[in-house]
Amino acid sequence: MVYLDYSATTPVNPDVLTTFNEVSLEYPGNPNSLHSLGHKSKLLQDELTVKLTNLLHVQAEEIIYTSGASEANNLAIKGIALKYQNRGKHIITSMLEHASIFGPLNYLQELGFEIEFVNLKPNGLVDLEHLQSIIRDDTILVSIAMVDSELGILQPINEISQIVKKHPKCFFHSDVTQAMGKINVDFSNIDLASFSAHKFYGLKGIGALIKKQKIMLEPIIHGGKSTTSFRSGTPALPLIASLFKALSIINPKLNENYQLVKELHDDLIKFLKTFKNIYLNSPESSIPFVINFSIDEIKAETFVHALDQHQIYISTKSACSKPNSPSQAVYAVTHNSKAAASSLRISLSYLTTADEISTFKEKFQQSYNYLNNLKGE
Repeated sequence: MVYLDYSATTPVNPDVLTTFNEVSLEYPGNPNSLHSLGHKSKLLQDELTVKLTNLLHVQAEEIIYTSGASEANNLAIKGIALKYQNRGKHIITSMLEHASIFGPLNYLQELGFEIEFVNLKPNGLVDLEHLQSIIRDDTILVSIAMVDSELGILQPINEISQIVKKHPKCFFHSDVTQAMGKINVDFSNIDLASFSAHKFYGLKGIGALIKKQKIMLEPIIHGGKSTTSFRSGTPALPLIASLFKALSIINPKLNENYQLVKELHDDLIKFLKTFKNIYLNSPESSIPFVINFSIDEIKAETFVHALDQHQIYISTKSACSKPNSPSQAVYAVTHNSKAAASSLRISLSYLTTADEISTFKEKFQQSYNYLNNLKGE
């Protein structure tokens, strides 16, 4: 098996799973309970949160535990919009965002909010001049992903933040899900940031929204005491422990892992460039963990299934995107409808080996030749 769909989800680190199991068994009490078992769980919860703040360089009060990035994105966007709608109803985003950004924005649009899209440069980066020109006095939120899930484009977050800061009534939210565990994430210039543990070898079902202390939110889950007033529900202590464990394992090795992936990425790019009818969609502004490309006259789904026969696993686009639809992100950058309709995504990991890449190239060539021969029959 050659797994090359790490942007969709990563395999759980065995040590993370061990941590989850141990905490589940050793801390059965609800951290909100008044008895000694609850108190024991609350002490661990607070200890883990402090450790997480030291790892992320944020304040304990700024961490809101969620079920994942989709919930965190919904809480950030709906929470800001509904809390600060007296200031205005104008929100700015990009065409490179995840479905869990577009979903709440579409919902807010039905409530009378105005959603505007910032222009992208040919390299996929946000056009900062255009962003500056469209922010208004009634703009309450700018939401731009640090790294998008389909092309892997790394945005100039600090520059975007500086523009937003000129407008004190506006907040800056970034979905940093595809950046966590791959590159260093600096939260200091972001008002709200969302991420999910299963993207960096943690468990599914736990994520967080990092929110600056002075910012208020309208909760989207009401009722019941929790770790914060902004999100109700029984604290998922084993999952919180697993989240910290996953980050504590991956963060110290970011630079080392980046270089490993960069070598594999460059090898694959060189290989893909040998095919005349393959077009690379990921620009140079993309991080090496993602390679997006299109094959002329071969359907993306057909090629995915062909590779699947060899136990090679890649994707067509984000796993959360609508099926059988062109990639909005690819079209936004390439302006090529054919490329958007047939895009494929390879996503790499430090777990990916040179032998796996060799196997991939061999089976890719076989599948490519087979499908092209079928076209000629």
